Amino acid sequence: MANSELETMPKLGFGLMRLPKKEGSEEIDVEIVKDMVDRFLAAGMRYFDTAYVYGNGDSEKAAREALVERYPREKFCLATKLHAALQCTDEASAKQEFYTSLARTGAGYFDFYLLHAITKDNLHFYNDYHLWDFVAEQKAKGLIRHVGFSFHDSPELLDRILAEHPEVEFVQLQLNYADWRDPRVQAESNYNTVRRHGKYVVVMEPVKGGTLAEPPKPIADLLHRADPKASLASWGIRFAASHEGILTVLSGMSNLEQMEDNLSYMQDFQPLTAAEETTLEQAQAILRKIPQIPCTGCSYCTGGCPKKIPIPDLFKAMNWHLIYGDDAWASEIYEEAMEDKEAGKPSECLHCRACERACPQHLPIPEYLEQCAAVLEKNGK
Repeated sequence: MANSELETMPKLGFGLMRLPKKEGSEEIDVEIVKDMVDRFLAAGMRYFDTAYVYGNGDSEKAAREALVERYPREKFCLATKLHAALQCTDEASAKQEFYTSLARTGAGYFDFYLLHAITKDNLHFYNDYHLWDFVAEQKAKGLIRHVGFSFHDSPELLDRILAEHPEVEFVQLQLNYADWRDPRVQAESNYNTVRRHGKYVVVMEPVKGGTLAEPPKPIADLLHRADPKASLASWGIRFAASHEGILTVLSGMSNLEQMEDNLSYMQDFQPLTAAEETTLEQAQAILRKIPQIPCTGCSYCTGGCPKKIPIPDLFKAMNWHLIYGDDAWASEIYEEAMEDKEAGKPSECLHCRACERACPQHLPIPEYLEQCAAVLEKNGK
């Protein structure tokens, strides 16, 4: 696929991280995923994004069953990722992720292949395991068409990586209007760094793990006044897609309703107007004044927790307390998370910080869990 074709890639990508589950189960409902895939492709979209670690491989398997086995290979683009820091023990096991992903998906090759969730704390794995050279070798063999990486760190580190690896064609960044000028995420600075190097940007978390699809009431009211017909999620996705050099914007759609909503404004995408940009600047100002835990629900933190604490669920509950003041719903979310008999309470955190080392957002998770314990356990049944 030539770069001219990258420039004409449809602006909406199907993120396969938060796929629909069967009722009362953690098993992906592949039949619903098939319907979503059919609708997505029928609308002229073609970018699908998964990863080796999503759902312990279930996402890649679902991609095979719902997409790869049902459509000609040239009808879609498939992206997946290699995470050298979560489940690998050495160079061989890191490289094996690539071959396992090929087998799971049955795709034959990957249109886009990423080194996953790079930060200053895990970059050494990718360097020490010679993974930059490894993916270049797979590209030379025709098993990868485009090489990139996803990133969660500072613009200074991003600039250094891109200078050291000019062969990279794109970078996947967390980019949304809430994080745009957040000093912790530095989304705007990271975006500008990628563009300065002449690379494409794939956007992740355009609605910040669903937070911007259900924003605080002052923001929801503001956006509804500006455009009563527009969904709240549309503001986040269109904000991301309106920037230059965007290859595609990934939306982790979990049902057909979300798919239809996304397609309603992305099938014939129109960038934000000047008035809409002003509205989002007002929304950003409101957001900065609201305390919240900036968790996106990726669940990378849970795999290594010795107490099996359902961290993302607890943070979701805590945010309902912080953002909306809805203690009843916060308690419902907390109690549901605690229904698993193996789940540890937030007060049982050992402060081992395994979760913190895995978190792409660099959150002080043990400290947030202390807040959860003080509020959620006190209010729990």
